[in-house]
Amino acid sequence: MAFGRSSRKKSYVEPVTLKILVAGGFGVGKTTMVGAVSEIRPLRTEEVLSEAGRPVDDLHGVEAKTTTTVAMDFGRITLREDLVLYLFGTPGQDRFWFLWDELAQGALGAVVLADTRRLEDSFAAIDYFERRGIPFTVAVNCFEGARRFPAENVRGALDLDPEVELVMCDARDRESVKNVLVAVVENALVLADRSHAAVGP
Repeated sequence: MAFGRSSRKKSYVEPVTLKILVAGGFGVGKTTMVGAVSEIRPLRTEEVLSEAGRPVDDLHGVEAKTTTTVAMDFGRITLREDLVLYLFGTPGQDRFWFLWDELAQGALGAVVLADTRRLEDSFAAIDYFERRGIPFTVAVNCFEGARRFPAENVRGALDLDPEVELVMCDARDRESVKNVLVAVVENALVLADRSHAAVGP
């Protein structure tokens, strides 16, 4: 008996799930980035900035910030029917960095979100991923009112290795963030292939 196209059932594809970290300095836009792209209601662990924290939290350039992530942000996005990304936003302040090792376990790669007004705040995240051999892409968050610099100038200021990709983005814009995540996955897979080829069979 012949079956028409309408009677064929589409076979279910079990999606591959990948873990991606979203890191960077305090107030750079990590929570905004996860929220802009997540297809589920993001899990956030934000607390109101307290007077006690003001001496240790550098608010230069983000004076209007009133909350901070104290554990992580979590979101999910389906890039294709067979590829789902779980996004884990890291806390930015030094005193919460003990959480990074837990969040980094099993991560395919990371986004280091950078702000040209406070580029020095990106160094800690870059050093962290370099030391642990976790592939990362630097995404420059183009804030309104912030000066724009050529990508090569930013690369030089951050002293990035040649294999580290740098892209410009708007952390508030879903499509812009999706493009960043695609770049992270593609870059991480290319570096993984190179590593396997270097090791050999």
